[in-house]
Amino acid sequence: MIYKNRIFLGVFFAVLFFSSYIAFASEGIFPTKTVIENREYSIRLDKETIAKGYTVTAFDKLKLSLVPGILDEATPVEVIELKEEMPLPWKFEKISEIFQFEFKNKQAYDNHKPFYIEFHYDELNGGYKQVFFYDKNFSSWRPLPTKDYPEEKFVRSLIHLPYARIAVFTDNTKMTSGEASWYAYKGGNFAASPDFPKGSVLRVTNLYNDKYVDVTVNDYGPDRSLFPKRAIDLDKLAFAEISPLGAGIIDVRIEPLKIVPDDDGRVAGVSAAGAGELPDISSRAAVVYNEESDEVLFAKDATTTMPLASLTKLVAMKVFLETKPSLNEVVEYKYQDEKYNYEWAEPWEIAKLKVKDGETMTIEDLVYSSLVGSANNSIESLVRVSGLARNVFIEKMNKTVKDWGASSTVFYEPTGLSPDNMTTAYDYALITEQVFRNPIIEKASKMPRYEFYTQNTEEFHRLINTNNLIRYSHLNYEITGSKTGYLHEALYCLMVRLKDTNDDQLVVVTLGSETKDISLNETQELMDFALKMNK
Repeated sequence: MIYKNRIFLGVFFAVLFFSSYIAFASEGIFPTKTVIENREYSIRLDKETIAKGYTVTAFDKLKLSLVPGILDEATPVEVIELKEEMPLPWKFEKISEIFQFEFKNKQAYDNHKPFYIEFHYDELNGGYKQVFFYDKNFSSWRPLPTKDYPEEKFVRSLIHLPYARIAVFTDNTKMTSGEASWYAYKGGNFAASPDFPKGSVLRVTNLYNDKYVDVTVNDYGPDRSLFPKRAIDLDKLAFAEISPLGAGIIDVRIEPLKIVPDDDGRVAGVSAAGAGELPDISSRAAVVYNEESDEVLFAKDATTTMPLASLTKLVAMKVFLETKPSLNEVVEYKYQDEKYNYEWAEPWEIAKLKVKDGETMTIEDLVYSSLVGSANNSIESLVRVSGLARNVFIEKMNKTVKDWGASSTVFYEPTGLSPDNMTTAYDYALITEQVFRNPIIEKASKMPRYEFYTQNTEEFHRLINTNNLIRYSHLNYEITGSKTGYLHEALYCLMVRLKDTNDDQLVVVTLGSETKDISLNETQELMDFALKMNK
C-alpha cells in the first residue's frame, strides 16, 4: 500500500512539474532551443522538357545541368538545403551549404550518364577546392572531379548519382593562386610545387594576360616559410611561354589537370575510403598528444604493446647524459661495442658508424652519430664509457621510463635491435615529453646531418637523418624533436614533436607502418590534424 502511494505521489509531482515547465517556457522564463529548418525546392520535369534539356536552379546556389539524354522519363527533382548537423572531413573547410538532390522517379536516370553540377561557394580564397559527396556506407566524403572558377566564386563538377548530399570544401594548405617565379634547370614545361606530388600536371595561367602553360611537377619548392605568397616556381622555358623573363615574379592561377597519388594511394590527401572526421591511419598504432594539456587528441591502438625499434635510443641517450659526461672527452672505439649488435642482426643489416677498433673520437661525435644516424654501435660505445655496467645501464633505462609513467615499456638492450624491446604509442608520447627536456637530445634529434673526423686517423664521417620531415621549415609550426626506427618485427616507427603558434608542444607517434613513405605521410597527416585540433 505504501509502495502504491509513492508511485501515485511521484506521478502527481511529475505531472505538476511538467505542467509548470510548459507554463514557464511559454512565458520565456526557460530558454528554448532554436531549430533551423531545412529549405526545400522541387520541380517536376515532364517528357517534353527533358527531351529539350533543362537546368534545375535551386536557391541561386546550385544548378543541375540536365542536357538532352540525361533523363529517360519524367520525374520530380527535389533539392534540399540541409541545416542538420553532419560529420565533416577534418582536413578541409566547408565553404558552401550542404545540398541534397534527388530524382524522385528512380527509373528516370541511368547513372552511367554523368551530368554537370554548378555550385556557388561563399568565400573567396586561394585554396584547392573540390565538390565532395557524402558516402553514408563509409561515413566519409568522397571528392568529385572539380573545376574552380574563382573570379565567379563557383565550381563545376561531374556526377553520376540520382541522389547525393554534396558540398564544396577547400584545402587551404594547397595554393591555387599566388605568385610564380622561374628557375633554370631541366629546360622544359616543368615546375616545382610544395602542394602537388611529382608527376602531377598543372595548368598555370598568368592573371595579367590570361596566357597559360601546362607543366609537370618534377621538384619540390618553393619554401613557403621564406616565400609565403609563392604558389609555384616554373622552369625558365615554361615561364617564358606566359611572361617575359624580366618580369621575375607574376601572379598566377593554378588548375590541377592530373594529381598523381602519393606512395600510399592518397590523391590530394584523400584515401580510397574518402575523407572522414578523423585521419585514416593504416599504421598499427598511433597517438597525438598535447604535452601542455596532457590531452590525447587522436589515438589508434595507443595502449597496445609492440616493438619500438630505434626509438629505444632516445631513452638510452637520456640515461647516458644523466651520467654528466664531458662531450669534448676523446674516447676509443672497441670492436666489442658492435658485437653486441650482432646478437640481433647480421653486420650488413644494421645502421652503424663505420669505424675500426682503436679509432678515437669525442663523446659528442658518438652522441650525434647515435641520434642523427641512428648508429647502433655508437650507442653501445656510450654505454661502455658511461661508467655503468651494461646490465645496470639497461636496468636504469627501465626504471627511468617507469618513473615517467610509461608502465607498458620494457627494454632488454639499449639500441632497439631486439624485438623484445616494447612500448605503446601512448607510453612513448610520455617518454618523448621527458627526454626532450635535455637540449642536447632535442638539438641532435632534429639535425638533418652530422659530420666529423676521427681524432687519430682523421677519417671523415657523415651521418644522415632519414626523417625527411625535418628538412623543411614551416610557417605554422617548428619541429622540436624526432626519431625514426625500423625493425622487421616493428616495421617503420616514427616520432615527431612540434611546437605550434600557441607554443604548445605536440607529440605524434606512429608505430608499425608498412613502408617508410606511409610512415612519413601518416605522421605528417597526424601533425596537420594536431595543429588543426589545437587551434
